[in-house]
Amino acid sequence: MPEQPEQQAPPVQRLRVRYAKRGRLRFTSHRDFSRAFERAVFRARVPMAYSSGFNPHPRISYAGAAPTGSASEAEYLEIALKEVVDPAAIHALLDEALPPGLDVLEVVVSPGGSLADRLEASRWALDLTPVGAGRPELEAAVAAFLAAAEVTVERMTKKGLRQMDCRAAVVHLEVVDSDRAGAVRLDLLLRHGVPAIRPDDVLRGLAQVSGLDAGGAPLFTRLAQGPLVDDAVGDPLTSEG
Repeated sequence: MPEQPEQQAPPVQRLRVRYAKRGRLRFTSHRDFSRAFERAVFRARVPMAYSSGFNPHPRISYAGAAPTGSASEAEYLEIALKEVVDPAAIHALLDEALPPGLDVLEVVVSPGGSLADRLEASRWALDLTPVGAGRPELEAAVAAFLAAAEVTVERMTKKGLRQMDCRAAVVHLEVVDSDRAGAVRLDLLLRHGVPAIRPDDVLRGLAQVSGLDAGGAPLFTRLAQGPLVDDAVGDPLTSEG
């Protein structure tokens, strides 16, 4: 009779973590981050709960990861533990174990339910240096985009070239002041969906309706991610809003 895999005890506590990707670490892929985080919980001796089976792995649930190359102040994951611990202690341990640029911002006890279901929208700052255009031209491009009933763009996916309406996902889009010298900022609120619309899709949509050239190397920063509440992004770490 084949040997049966060891059955692990169920978790006794779940913690939700908000972390940031900053500076050069924004180029860390989701796979690279997940490896770094698993090494961090091992080094920090976090009392992780493990999956059952022949190859047990720490119970970590990732949700709503930003595209590689984007900075973020609002990335989220959930960990399952075999002991009840103080979230503040885990915060300190994880932040010390992760490299600078992957920074733990908040750790709370999970209120239950699905974390992924709480991530309905994202607020982004898009810092651009448009070619041959200033703020008035960018504002005109935004107005043309928002006035369109549909803006279809193409993106290469794992399943091939796909067409998607980037206008439908945009809840709010506005030109605002940037804190980067020589840049103009777009304040963008995106509703999550399938397929997921990304900030670069919106820039392609702006170019399509107005001919805008956003310039080289725009910086995308996710400022918030969570439930969509009255055209704003709520806090996903609470049980409400």
